[in-house]
Amino acid sequence: MADVRWKGRVATTGLAGAAIAVTAVMAVDAARAADLPVRKAVPIEFVRVCSASGAGFFYIPGTDTCLRVSGRARFEAGYIPVQNRTNSAGDLSQYRGLMRMNVDARTQTGYGTLRAFLRVEAASRTGVTMASGTQQRIGNAFPATGQDALGRVQNYVVADKAFVQFAGLTAGRASSFFDFYAHDYELIGSTAGSDMPSTNLLAYTSKMGEGWSATLSMEDPNLRKNPFYAASAAPTGTIPGQSGVNNVFVTAPSPVILGTNANGTASTAVFVDAVQRSRMPDFVGALRYDAGWGSVQLSAAVKDVNIGGFIANSGISTLTAAPGSATGPVGAGTAAALLATRGITSGSQTDHGWAVQGGIKLNLPWIATGDGLYLQGAYGEGALIYTGFSYFTGNYSGQLTPVQGGPFVQALADAVINPLTGRIDLSKSFTATASLLHYWAPEWRSAVFGSYGEVGFRRGTREAFSLVNNLVGSSAPPTGAAFASSPILRDNYQIIAGASLIWSPVKDLDIGIEGTYIGTGLLGGRDADATRPVTVNGLPAYTEKHYDTTQIRIRVQRDF
Repeated sequence: MADVRWKGRVATTGLAGAAIAVTAVMAVDAARAADLPVRKAVPIEFVRVCSASGAGFFYIPGTDTCLRVSGRARFEAGYIPVQNRTNSAGDLSQYRGLMRMNVDARTQTGYGTLRAFLRVEAASRTGVTMASGTQQRIGNAFPATGQDALGRVQNYVVADKAFVQFAGLTAGRASSFFDFYAHDYELIGSTAGSDMPSTNLLAYTSKMGEGWSATLSMEDPNLRKNPFYAASAAPTGTIPGQSGVNNVFVTAPSPVILGTNANGTASTAVFVDAVQRSRMPDFVGALRYDAGWGSVQLSAAVKDVNIGGFIANSGISTLTAAPGSATGPVGAGTAAALLATRGITSGSQTDHGWAVQGGIKLNLPWIATGDGLYLQGAYGEGALIYTGFSYFTGNYSGQLTPVQGGPFVQALADAVINPLTGRIDLSKSFTATASLLHYWAPEWRSAVFGSYGEVGFRRGTREAFSLVNNLVGSSAPPTGAAFASSPILRDNYQIIAGASLIWSPVKDLDIGIEGTYIGTGLLGGRDADATRPVTVNGLPAYTEKHYDTTQIRIRVQRDF
């Protein structure tokens, strides 16, 4: 017991000594700390929810600006059959992987909400139909150049949206205010109708109360120009290493007849440059009404349609002479004198195209929550991209096949230069579209949609082009019996119909499939079948007046 008591006393004494030592050290440290400058604690900024701007918004720390970051990931694969598997066709499958990032910044001011919205899209897409010639023609995509990849593999990074909204003003890169339905219910986006999700614009919108609003918009003209059909258009150069597929057009020569042979065909002609310049903005106006039952909108647009002028030393009178050659049988003075009698002094001209569109959207909650119906129609002159007639086939080209390996081409020019008058002849087009969305259950929905459209050219324009065939060759319709089966500048129509089924097992996840039918035909007569180029006595043995095809595509998409 004595040993135990002694050990306890030793332990107690040791602890007391240690405590005294620690106290002494703390006193010294406290004395030193008193001599140091005092620092205030840095306030901690916590991210706060900004419910006033909507779901997902939060305050940027240290500011009164609310921010929302969102995005999208998408996979698509498709199949489209072709009848002609020649060396220029035969691709059946298509794929795309896409990413999208959105940033939405909003600040409340004495003038209302100040908003800036940014969206960047990037994608890798393959297959002739998925790789978009339309986007490549306007520089929104860049192609692969390999032997097996050229025309089949394509990537893009695009500033899809970048606009400011303030006190009714919208300025930047945004969707055109002309558009209404814009393929809202579709996966592929095949139906006819205007759909310009990205253009540069400056617009003002006035809210008039009770659901009414009116917008006046000045929009980039370069993104709404479908080219003139130029009867001798040829590339002046190509991008190195691309086998002439991606042509760089500096001029697009189109002939004006100066003299004729005894049979009425052209003996001499001069060429004008049919490349359109950016001379004035497109002006768009829209009147809209929104209510609980749906929306209605009336849109109108005016745009310029223009040509450059005469190409120096381009007069020709023989089949072997080439447009734009250094010399020719027609002198500049002679050409000017002949054309002056028609009131044409420089060759440079501007006409005005226009389009109108009306649409209505009906909400149908009495069928099922989320159901809706769109009805839309448009008419235009010199404005194919506004009426959206060429949306499926492709924009920014005067003539294209509806699908790879099709038997004939569609004429899609906004205008042509009439070779007899030297004046601009505008094309006319109209489209009508309907689309119905139905929810079978909260996680299952389908869309059924269809459209019809026509494009035509002024009577006599095609016949006038046939008169220059002996000067420019097959880019103009031939005279005689072969005229009836030439595809050049034929009035045509297109029917599109389709349906989809989409499953959304959880919020913001879509897994869907969509199929479409595309029927393209002539409004009169028949064309030579390009898939069977057989002639008998100089005339085609096989002709077509209508072409049918189908397309199917699957999609897996997650939004956040």
